[in-house]
Amino acid sequence: MDEILGLGPIESFMADDQIQDVVVNGYGNVFVEKDGVLHRTATQFRDDDHLMQVIDKIVSKIGRRVDESSPMVDARLPDGSRVNVIIPPIALDGPMLSIRKFGQKPLQMDNLLANQTITPEIAEYLSGAIKTKLNVLVSGGTGAGKTTLLNILSEYIPTTERIVTIEDSAELRLHQPHVVRLESRPPNIESKGEVTLTDLVKNSLRMRPDRIIVGETRGAEVLDMLQAMNTGHPGSMSTIHANSPRDAFARMEVMIGMSRSILSERGARALIGSAISVIVQLARLPDGHRRVISVSEVTGLDEDTILTQDIYVFDQEGVDEKGRIFGSFRSTEASSIFVKHMRTHGVKLSPKVFHLRSPVKWEA
Repeated sequence: MDEILGLGPIESFMADDQIQDVVVNGYGNVFVEKDGVLHRTATQFRDDDHLMQVIDKIVSKIGRRVDESSPMVDARLPDGSRVNVIIPPIALDGPMLSIRKFGQKPLQMDNLLANQTITPEIAEYLSGAIKTKLNVLVSGGTGAGKTTLLNILSEYIPTTERIVTIEDSAELRLHQPHVVRLESRPPNIESKGEVTLTDLVKNSLRMRPDRIIVGETRGAEVLDMLQAMNTGHPGSMSTIHANSPRDAFARMEVMIGMSRSILSERGARALIGSAISVIVQLARLPDGHRRVISVSEVTGLDEDTILTQDIYVFDQEGVDEKGRIFGSFRSTEASSIFVKHMRTHGVKLSPKVFHLRSPVKWEA
């Protein structure tokens, strides 16, 4: 039945809510990610042809194809799961299939609190930032939970606002009544019909949005996104692949250069420094757990340097006998530059928010 109606040998993994990723490296190597750690399974396909049959079933359902003339496909399943396929001759060891599953039940802030990804104090600060229309950038590595956090933070957006979401693969699930979802489109076999994120961001500015949410900035669209933040669309949000806030700024400068703009380096940094208000840095630690490792505010520009100050940090203190990382969330006691902004917009943070010391505790 799995062969006929599902995805063959990996159908059981797709039905398991505890598995986040399914990775197939050729017909004989199937890995799954569970609790943030990859495990090799005993599951195998019969041969590469069997694996290609499953791949063809996946891509044909979404109107795509994969062959020697088009050996790479990046798409999504009907349930929102992301799929990446790459086949020979580009892949030397047989067809490669990667599936990032999209949970049927989206995570809530309570889940992040229970998993010790974040603390109530940091959550209260971020909810105040969203409600009062500060521009928020979520930064982190692959699999750190950037899109998940972005999805959860979007819950704090008032229901009276018109929101436009722009993504390569639609993953965001917003529950506000006025949401416009846009998705980019790759070129067809004749290299025509491509719609890029840059095209969508430019078009969204004419759609009377209150906020623009870009699932991930990875190219020239970052310039239009930053300009939108500076010209009447406060409260916009996005994610970026970077290992630290400083790396995020450097990547954004490079991406602005990809737009063939005539901005100087100083001009690009000034644009970034004035557009971004808060940066949330996420990481997937070696034990598989996700953590908010810092929350920083952009305080301005000093000559050619974007100035930031950490409001919260996670201090890693060691590893226990089971390989689990322990440490503490703490506030830096720095005075937030946005407290007055939040208060004048009707959000008054409790005093404990900026006096945080919360150790990560594991059950024995």
